[in-house]
Amino acid sequence: MSWERYKKYYLGLDSLGFGLDVSRVDFDDAFLASIKAKMESAFAAMKALEGGAIANPDEKRMVGHYWLRNAALAPSREITDEITSTIAKIKDFAKKVHAGQIKGADGDFENVLCIGIGGSALGPQFVSEALANPKSDKMKVYFLDNTDPDGYDVVFDKLEGKLGKTLAVVTSKSGGTPEPRNAMMESIARWEAAGLDFSKHAVVTTGVGSKLYNFAKEKGYLEFFPMWDWVGGRTSEFAAVGLLPAALQGIDIDQMLSGAAAMDEATRVADTLKNPAALLAAMWYKCTGGKGLKDMVILPYKDRLLLLSRYLQQLIMESLGKELDLDGNKVEQGISVYGNKGSTDQHAYVQQLRDGIDNFFVTFIEVLSDRKGVSPEVAEGETAGDYLQAFMLGTREALSAKGRQSITITVKDCSPASIGKLIALYDRTVGLYASLININAYHQPGVEAGKKAASRILQIKAGILKVLENGGEKTADEIAREIKLENEQEIVFKLLLHLESNAQWGVRSTGAGFGKKFQKVK
Repeated sequence: MSWERYKKYYLGLDSLGFGLDVSRVDFDDAFLASIKAKMESAFAAMKALEGGAIANPDEKRMVGHYWLRNAALAPSREITDEITSTIAKIKDFAKKVHAGQIKGADGDFENVLCIGIGGSALGPQFVSEALANPKSDKMKVYFLDNTDPDGYDVVFDKLEGKLGKTLAVVTSKSGGTPEPRNAMMESIARWEAAGLDFSKHAVVTTGVGSKLYNFAKEKGYLEFFPMWDWVGGRTSEFAAVGLLPAALQGIDIDQMLSGAAAMDEATRVADTLKNPAALLAAMWYKCTGGKGLKDMVILPYKDRLLLLSRYLQQLIMESLGKELDLDGNKVEQGISVYGNKGSTDQHAYVQQLRDGIDNFFVTFIEVLSDRKGVSPEVAEGETAGDYLQAFMLGTREALSAKGRQSITITVKDCSPASIGKLIALYDRTVGLYASLININAYHQPGVEAGKKAASRILQIKAGILKVLENGGEKTADEIAREIKLENEQEIVFKLLLHLESNAQWGVRSTGAGFGKKFQKVK
């Protein structure tokens, strides 16, 4: 590495408090020239996307999450008005909750219970943790983001005796996704068990006319916030999905939006070396061979950014993990993403990154500001923050010494504006990279396939219970034959083990191993 190379390939945007260093990736000007035509096409595709082009042909819809942080860019006055009125509605609702004008059965709302899955949870969770301030937060935020009964219990144990002061925010675009529906139904049962009316403690964020919308309207929930078909779940942090929980927590959503809008503007420059998203996308292309040949390790050196890698896992892997390209060719694209935080990871998997298989590239996230206020010295002339930066720079040097490639993103602080910039940067990078490899970043057919398969499993479970209701002891093989699933005995066996392990179904067994006989106890 050289100082001259660093100066050549470091993109510093001082007005944004942002920097991107790609000098430790093995590329040269000839590489940039080789992808120039692809990048020009990517810029054109992004411009068309922002202009309202149909970017998701299999679903015949626009993709407009960039309009969320600058509504003036929307292709119609109607969409512009919907965005601005929703943001105003979010602010007004949060203000009334904080002022006690909207309250629960036991007084002012003090807690927010966010119910969602995937993009309806990962973005809000990341932002909530990244910008939390126990001294100034207006409300404490909790999440139900799965369909795990034990996970529900952990959260509800924390809210025991507090449900009358807890506002539930149920988020589901279609209103039919099982995980948020299940969490909502369990929540309803909890509120009822406490003698409380859930509808007086709940709002929904969903599509107009969805199952959830109609259910909430029928039950008289406190408020409704929209989700639009032109915003995908994983890019919905700047819609009501993310802005409502953030505003309720007390986070400055205007600053988040302005930070994102500023990054969007910086990434509209049609020059790869001057456009941070384009430069980052080019580095992904170089590091992975444009085919996902290496994993992406996200290493933020800041506790507040712990959930960044989890958020980016969905954004990147759900967007880029596609079997077919836009021409229908089988390409099996994607980039695997993992990470935790530094310097914790130096005592975990960095050993393999330096000395093991070279199947990755690292993105260091550097935050210049250590904390608000002055830090005490932990050693003469040294603060804990000095050590944190030293560990980051040292790890970067150690990896470079072994020829391991890395990128470094630098932000000034962990403020709402900076978090907005990071989210926008990766939004734009995903879109540009998808164009470089000619895939649709805005649909998720694999997710839908998994949902359909899960639905069938539940149908099989119902069939098993029906057989057991008839009495007698039967093995998994016998039950599979009876419900005509002779080639799916494993599924039948695993469902029987689950039924047996949960007393409410009344299923017992005798014997051992695959010869176990199951029966339903009356």
